[in-house]
Amino acid sequence: MNARVVSLEKLNYILEAARLSPSASGLQPYKIIVISDKELLEKIKSVAFNQNQIIDCSHLLVFASWDRYTNERITKVLNYIMDERDQPYSTMESYKKIIINHYENMDPESQAHDAEKQCYIAFAMAIAAAAEQKVDTTPIGGFRHDMLDKLLQLKGSGYKSTVILPLGYRDINKDWLVNQKKVRTPKEDFIKEMTIADASEINSQDFTQSLGENF
Repeated sequence: MNARVVSLEKLNYILEAARLSPSASGLQPYKIIVISDKELLEKIKSVAFNQNQIIDCSHLLVFASWDRYTNERITKVLNYIMDERDQPYSTMESYKKIIINHYENMDPESQAHDAEKQCYIAFAMAIAAAAEQKVDTTPIGGFRHDMLDKLLQLKGSGYKSTVILPLGYRDINKDWLVNQKKVRTPKEDFIKEMTIADASEINSQDFTQSLGENF
């Protein structure tokens, strides 16, 4: 990247796209930390295997997800939704119990992993919004999560760093990929259409019985 600054208007557009992205049950178990301070970016670079995009970008977005789901967290989000919709909390009570029961049956590691998956939806929306605004991005998952959490004081906050996204503009003179053909998995290998005939050979009665055993 060439260190050119992304306008506040474009930055806010990208952040709003991420904020409005869908998530399971609307819980949005993540937040975004925006960093443009060069001294802090230098420190982040040191825990991200010295990737230059981190200091050459305009803004770095750190996506941090919940470390676990709790009754308190779920209740707070659902109550906020009801407040915004001017509806009584009781409207969500039975649904809230279903959600809480779902996550209580997960171990802490699985809960954290689920929150990370939700975080990636907002992450993808931010990338798409940036492309729409002609802003370049570099998705980065290669960094020391424990050290970044410590640096950003996330330890003990209920959040953990998941993925980071530098925003900026590519340095055309140094980017050897600028004029290269974009290569992805061939469409015929990437997309598969299926019908019931292609699905599992298990008969419908056994399938229904199997569903009953799992729910």
